[in-house]
Amino acid sequence: MATQASDKINLSNQEISRYSRHLIMPEVGMEGQRKLKSAAVLLVGAGGLGAPLAMYLAAAGVGRIGLVDFDVVDAS
Repeated sequence: MATQASDKINLSNQEISRYSRHLIMPEVGMEGQRKLKSAAVLLVGAGGLGAPLAMYLAAAGVGRIGLVDFDVVDAS
């Protein structure tokens, strides 16, 4: 059986404490949290929907998050 990248990912004691509510859910558990930590997500657009989504992904424990947004912010 081939090993997955998530098999090599370990959670620190601090991460286990932080994600304890995820870990007790049978749908997520330790394996799911390891997969989230090893995941990489690219968000295109950091506006009204993208910015909160980035925060939710970070709070869920996604390991790498990239943001791309070509909007220009100007003072008004």
